[in-house]
Amino acid sequence: MEILSKTPKFELEMRMNRFATAMDAQHENWELCVVVGGLNMFYLTGTMCDGILLIKRNDSATLWVRRSYERALIESELDDIRAMRSFRDIAGEFESLPNTLYIDTANASLEWFGLFSKHMPFPNVLPIDNILLNIRAIKSEYELGFMRHAGAETDRIYREVLPTLLHDGISEVELGAELFSAFLRSGFHGVSRFSMRNVDSILGHVAFGDSTLYPSAFNGAAGINGLCAAVPVLGSHNRRLQSGDLVYLDISEGVSGYHVDKTLVLSYKTPQNENIIQAHMHCLELERMAASMLKPGAIPSEIYATVLKAVKEEYRDYFMGAKGRTVPFLGHGVGLFVDEMPVIAKNFNNPLEENMTIAIEPKISFDGAGMVGSENTYLVTKSGGLSLTGEPRELEVINTKH
Repeated sequence: MEILSKTPKFELEMRMNRFATAMDAQHENWELCVVVGGLNMFYLTGTMCDGILLIKRNDSATLWVRRSYERALIESELDDIRAMRSFRDIAGEFESLPNTLYIDTANASLEWFGLFSKHMPFPNVLPIDNILLNIRAIKSEYELGFMRHAGAETDRIYREVLPTLLHDGISEVELGAELFSAFLRSGFHGVSRFSMRNVDSILGHVAFGDSTLYPSAFNGAAGINGLCAAVPVLGSHNRRLQSGDLVYLDISEGVSGYHVDKTLVLSYKTPQNENIIQAHMHCLELERMAASMLKPGAIPSEIYATVLKAVKEEYRDYFMGAKGRTVPFLGHGVGLFVDEMPVIAKNFNNPLEENMTIAIEPKISFDGAGMVGSENTYLVTKSGGLSLTGEPRELEVINTKH
């Protein structure tokens, strides 16, 4: 039986200490927290399971597991892991309950909480979602190791593998399938996880020409036709590549749970007109400008305002989306989710901290042609953003290798 790599015990202890410190700062009298979300649980325990994590103040944490207890024992370095059949097993450990339960409410459905409350009723319930998001936003060297590897491999696949796959008549889905296979062979984890509700993703966006202008419920600059109305992901079976198309790839794959996010736009066989080329170059300028400001202490809303002011007048109605459907942000945190804290947007005023990881993605749309622009994932450092996914690339013309 293959034993999967474990999150080291020292890493879990560091994360738990940071969580407790943050709780002490915001809720000085807290006694009990419950974590039920899969990725929050993974972050604090090193395993994802059907269960709950109980964290008591000034005490060790306990992971109660319904399924699979045996898997949790294999994967997690947490000291206290116990099997449970129902919430009644947990309730039996308490002589009395504190007045307030702190929980990651975004992951606790009403149905789940109703069952839980039958055995463990609390007079008050308060959320800890923002605390967990904020501590996850700052990456450790252990986490950055996965992200650096994922970023380097994403850049390599774009440079070395992508040119061998493009040919006349290939569909968006066929290209996506070939790229997906290449990412899996390279050791990627094969899913793109989002915190946004009702968002599914396979690999990311693979789109040709004006496919990127299709209306989308996804909160991003580019739209996508998708596989069908019920599965609006990846790309279209019917849209096929032809000379003169823009090739738009927005891929957010990762390693061992940790994502990076990178967008590349190329021109297939034929150069684009000068207006489109200049718009793309402007996006690269804006990305470099934003990246230079990714320093500890910088305010995300101020970065957003500075870059937005620098967008040339002729592009403003088309910046970050199709006209009338633009999105009000420039970048977002990346980690266990593709969309994490912080967000480079209005009203996000908490200062950046060293070792946050942020995707910067300036894009401009053209009616009839599609979307140009760039995106890379950056590490916040004292000297500005350090790209984990390669450098912004000009609008290169790429010819078929077949």
